[in-house]
Amino acid sequence: MMNDGAKLGKSKWFNIILFGLMGQIAWNVENMYFNLFLFNSVYNGASQTAVDGTMSVMDAISKMVAFSAVTAVVTTFLMGILSDRVNKRKWFISIGYILWGIVTAVFGLISRDRISVLFGLSDEIKILSATVTAVIVMDCVMTFMGSTSNDSAFNAWVTDITNTKNRATVESVLAILPVAAMVLVMAAGGIIVGAVGYELFFAGLGIFVVICGVIGLFTVKDSREGKKADEKASFLKEFTYGFKPSVIKENSKLYLTLASVCCFQTAVQVFFPYLFIYLEHQMNFTFDKIIGGLLSGGTVWMICKFIITVAAVVGVVWLIISMGKLIDKVGKDKFILISVLLFVAGLVATGFIKSLGLFGIGIAVTFAGYGLLMILLNAAVRDFTPEDKTGMFQGIRMIFSVMLPMVIGPVIGSKICEMSNTVYVNEYGVTTAAPGNEMFWAAAVIGVLILIPVAVLKKKGLKK
Repeated sequence: MMNDGAKLGKSKWFNIILFGLMGQIAWNVENMYFNLFLFNSVYNGASQTAVDGTMSVMDAISKMVAFSAVTAVVTTFLMGILSDRVNKRKWFISIGYILWGIVTAVFGLISRDRISVLFGLSDEIKILSATVTAVIVMDCVMTFMGSTSNDSAFNAWVTDITNTKNRATVESVLAILPVAAMVLVMAAGGIIVGAVGYELFFAGLGIFVVICGVIGLFTVKDSREGKKADEKASFLKEFTYGFKPSVIKENSKLYLTLASVCCFQTAVQVFFPYLFIYLEHQMNFTFDKIIGGLLSGGTVWMICKFIITVAAVVGVVWLIISMGKLIDKVGKDKFILISVLLFVAGLVATGFIKSLGLFGIGIAVTFAGYGLLMILLNAAVRDFTPEDKTGMFQGIRMIFSVMLPMVIGPVIGSKICEMSNTVYVNEYGVTTAAPGNEMFWAAAVIGVLILIPVAVLKKKGLKK
């Protein structure tokens, strides 16, 4: 293995947190603000019903998301294979982040005025159409850079530098970073955009991503001492390698773990995209109320509430990391079944709960199982990934953990929401179906399916 001990050292931990957090911030901005940029900036003041008579703003957003998802999966495959061959993750990570930051900064420069000058257009419909196309193309370029540096190289590098003695601990930290990034983006993004506009917002983010890449040139060290990739094999052969029955059989533990990940993430995608809508319209809960509650009362009471909130967050982080260390110490076999049961039981209970207080308990149990499964399964995927094809298998991982769940899960969730008897009036005054508690039960049913590959995997053993 690349690292016989459990300790990684300060430099590796620094890079794990730096690139992990900055990557998640960049992805969150793309997911949250690129759509808003298209809606508010590109379409603002123009027809929001059609581009060239066919593409509405929602169609444009849908196409951008779809093209970006395909780009992410294909890029992770191709660049993962290339990073295996070159055998230098450092350059893919660092240069990739630098280019990722530059493209992100340039994204904010796109406008109808600039596009009209650049292409010599005067017709408003053609200008709008060309601008939307430019946004979609640039989003795909940005996704290419992000998937090269983060999804492919960084994730492969983490696998390279860790081993079975420390992977659950590392995964516990990586599990915290997306949540931290989401909170930062949600808390600061709207304020910054409102204050300086999209152009400076994207430019500022891009600069931070570039700085991250530059730091990596001096701090990231490659630790790939296992088998080297077959440089004579064609890209097509490498691309299709992970789909061969013989390869699947040879790496059965990996594919069983990936099947578990797919069932788990699909279950999450059934309810998670609709969770905040459910909280607002079924539980009368919004983030504005939380912020209002924290800011209410006298100064002393506000400070006390702030300290309690920070202490609670620190406590949760400490608990997650402690669980990761415990899993590394006693083994994944001891926790896998209880993690699935916590996740499913929490979903079932949450579906029956009508009061906000009890809902908080139910969803806490759900996310306890969710957190444990994230740590266990992601660490197991790294354990069972062949050392000579770590980069290439990142593409396979993306299919099972991202593409399939994000295609299947939301569709099921949407159908369940449509079947619900609950409705609400949206901001446009239109009565529409509201997510109902049935979505948690649907997620629980899919969650039970995790037990099928897990049972087989448990018989084979979760040790490498």
